[in-house]
Amino acid sequence: MTTQDDKAAIIAVMAEMSSTWARHDADAYGALFTQDATYVTFVGTYYSGRADIVECHRALFAKFLKNTELAGEITDIRFFGPDTAVVTGRGDTYKGATAPRVSKLSKVQTCTFVREADGRWRVAAFHNTQRKPLMEAISFKTAPGTIPAAQK
Repeated sequence: MTTQDDKAAIIAVMAEMSSTWARHDADAYGALFTQDATYVTFVGTYYSGRADIVECHRALFAKFLKNTELAGEITDIRFFGPDTAVVTGRGDTYKGATAPRVSKLSKVQTCTFVREADGRWRVAAFHNTQRKPLMEAISFKTAPGTIPAAQK
């Protein structure tokens, strides 16, 4: 049975992801993932395993994501038994003092969390998708049946 403590623990892991990112600490960021985690970037690159996730973020923090921070919101947490949860949210990277407004977050993210033997919740799978608002608007206009129920 999941509890409010489980939900709070998962929210804390998501907050720690932002904190470790802001410090550009690839090792600490990677420690939030299971040893065999998978990670799919918004450009479609697939990483397998914590070591791969750590090394790619070490390189990204040194170059393309240098001086960036994470902004995000959790839109849903659903538990599938006592040790598995799926978290859906929106996120983005940014530079500067002000995070983008929630409505401007350009990525949709799905994380599968598992509670490991040590009792800690970790990310077992992360998938990041770039939103295409113009394409969404065209789809919604030309095929209204594609509009998600939450937006109707």
